[in-house]
Amino acid sequence: MTQKLVLNLAQVSKEDVGIVGGKNASLGELIQSLVPKGIAVPGGFATSANAFRLFLEFNGLNGTIADLIAAYEGGKDDLANTAKAIRNAVTAGDWPEELRRAICEAYAQMTEHAGGQEPAVAVRSSATAEDLPEASFAGQQETFLNITGEDAVLDACRRCYASLYTDRAITYRAAHGFAEGSVALSVGVQRMVRADQACSGVMFSIDTETGFPDMVLIDGAWGLGENIVQGAVDPDAWQVFKPLLDDPGVSPIVARRRGSKEVKMVYAAGPHLSTLSIETSKDEREAFVLTDAEVLQLARWAVLIEQHYGCPMDIEWAKDGPDGGLCILQARPETVQSRKAAGSLKTYSLSKQGDELVRGLAIGGAAASGDVCLIKSAADIANFVDGSVLVTSTTDPDWVPVMQRAAAIVTDHGGRTSHAAIVSREFGLPAVVGTGDATKVLQSGQQVTVSCIGGDEGIVYSGKAAVTVAEVDVTALPRTRTKIMLNLANPGAAGRWWQLPSDGVGLTRMEFVIANTIKVHPMALVHFSELEDTAAKAEIERLTARYEDKRDYFIDQLAEGLARIAAVQFPRPVIVRMSDFKTNEYAGLIGGAAFEPIEENPMLGFRGAARYYSPQYRAGFALECQAIRHLRETMGFTNVAIMIPFCRTVEEADRVIETMRDEGLVRGEKDLELYMMCEIPSNVVLAGDFAQRFDGFSIGSNDLTQLTLGIDRDSELLADQFDAGDPAVEWMIRHVIEEAHRHGTKVGLCGQAPSDDPAFARILVECGIDSISVTPDSFVAVKSHVAAAEQALEAGTPELEKCP
Repeated sequence: MTQKLVLNLAQVSKEDVGIVGGKNASLGELIQSLVPKGIAVPGGFATSANAFRLFLEFNGLNGTIADLIAAYEGGKDDLANTAKAIRNAVTAGDWPEELRRAICEAYAQMTEHAGGQEPAVAVRSSATAEDLPEASFAGQQETFLNITGEDAVLDACRRCYASLYTDRAITYRAAHGFAEGSVALSVGVQRMVRADQACSGVMFSIDTETGFPDMVLIDGAWGLGENIVQGAVDPDAWQVFKPLLDDPGVSPIVARRRGSKEVKMVYAAGPHLSTLSIETSKDEREAFVLTDAEVLQLARWAVLIEQHYGCPMDIEWAKDGPDGGLCILQARPETVQSRKAAGSLKTYSLSKQGDELVRGLAIGGAAASGDVCLIKSAADIANFVDGSVLVTSTTDPDWVPVMQRAAAIVTDHGGRTSHAAIVSREFGLPAVVGTGDATKVLQSGQQVTVSCIGGDEGIVYSGKAAVTVAEVDVTALPRTRTKIMLNLANPGAAGRWWQLPSDGVGLTRMEFVIANTIKVHPMALVHFSELEDTAAKAEIERLTARYEDKRDYFIDQLAEGLARIAAVQFPRPVIVRMSDFKTNEYAGLIGGAAFEPIEENPMLGFRGAARYYSPQYRAGFALECQAIRHLRETMGFTNVAIMIPFCRTVEEADRVIETMRDEGLVRGEKDLELYMMCEIPSNVVLAGDFAQRFDGFSIGSNDLTQLTLGIDRDSELLADQFDAGDPAVEWMIRHVIEEAHRHGTKVGLCGQAPSDDPAFARILVECGIDSISVTPDSFVAVKSHVAAAEQALEAGTPELEKCP
């Protein structure tokens, strides 16, 4: 393409980065290729790299800039003075008449298309080397919003040119090996979307923390999107599972979090300010900025954009207030996960950590220790101590030079798409953002450990913890006949394990989601109006604020928590065990004490299957069943199976099956599989009868050992006798595997024993078990042990003879 001075965005494509920069080339590509597919993108024009060079030459700036940079590099002046001098020289420059006329004519065409009224526009910088997969220049140059009129547009374009020479931009180019003078600047002038009257945000077509490729992450807040990028607002957030987006009958939104959204950026009415931030109303803070339908529409657009570009994408979106329409403002390649080696899994573990100090959103999936360096204002950046933990309210591109020298970063504000989060990922730093009060709790010089290894939530601990790092090439793991599955409970951490070549999830404990996410006893939601505990009632009111029917809170939160685990394994099976709290554990839930009896031995008391049909919990179990139906039928995760724990008798199994039928969960309908835990001697003795009622058994080695040997699994005095490899327990396991297979029923094991004892894993292989389910940190070792045992068995090694 011959380089004109100004081009309509519809005339450029992704091949024109050298002409109009990465941002504008991407906009042109979106308009040319994806608007015809239904994606809305506001139009406009862009100045070319030649226009920038013409401006510099016309004003004699090339020599001036070169001399100032040489003086800085030679140590004759500091960066701040150098950058300021260059910017002053650029903003003082005059427009070459040919370029001024071309810009004004392009703006006049936008005015004509707007019905003769001068449109408000966004004036954005677009560096000719930016938005490459190996280096993101996002945020390094300026953007000016709500600009109206020829003179204002020309002034904003000039200020964009000058922003190529901020401290941060000069530092960033040097850090990424771009020589001064090698990068030119294009200016994009784009119709302004009235997001100030609605909302805007950012989305990624990949899980930015784990690299899981099948998730779209969406952040949104009221008003213009700059507050999200700057980390000045805690946004609403959604996670959407991509493979189910093509099914019009389901809604695969697997997670949603309502942010505080305390401020919003709007257009300013004054002559000198284009935008300003104001406080949001109570109603705005308590509402989500998008409907589910809008979230799904954006997610589908993200998939289309990713498919077109052929790589994970970082996308800006906005909603127009007057017409309510969504549109895409920008799309660029994601720059962190796309650079990681496929098949390489790095894991971290923490020990000897101190007390928890603050928590927020985890960024980076790693951990690091260091002394706190508290900096409350950008004016004090020079006080940063290299290698320390940067603690501040929020960051913007001015902070980049010190951020790259930090051990970790902690902020009061911001979400997963804030500046602090994006830069931390790029530099490979752990960060905890959106803590709310880190700058009040943490003090300079205090030694802390920043941990982002536990899932969604990052925690800052006092003192220096011991951090262990392990890296595994998952592509080198051996194949096994025996299926090796995972025990997963924490939805926030499930995404970390997507690269493990597992055969699904053999055990997901429903009670983990209930205890850590829902926190409320289900019967307290069913009988909320009758609660006498005023403190519990107030806390339930707070947690369920957006729910008219408080039972829906339990259903939604449980379904979404389980969905995040089901999504990571889809379409492989995920076996969800219905709740198996003991009465003392149930009583510890909010409002739970009023609904639970006090038992001398809860381990052998009112737990598992017995609760499900009992009048004391029947309504609570109904909520569990409705959550499973929502998960499978509304969200589309038909890979989820159900498992019944602690089912003492065949008659009890029949009662539970009938109860589930009443709630719309019928074995065999809609491909629903029903499993039972095999953890009671009666399950083994009557395995043939139970096999007629269930699709499979999952041996719970801990409870089976406890009840076979008569040893309390939690007893310290008898801990040395608690052995799942005891001959009596081994006989139980051998017998149930034999009986299950005789009846054509699958059987697996989900206890801890194979993780702790390779010999026990060999016994299971010898007996022909179908699957072994283990904790993720044990997966590699167990997979290797099972492969070795299978090879020995095939070779006829004497000590591994077939189970009789």
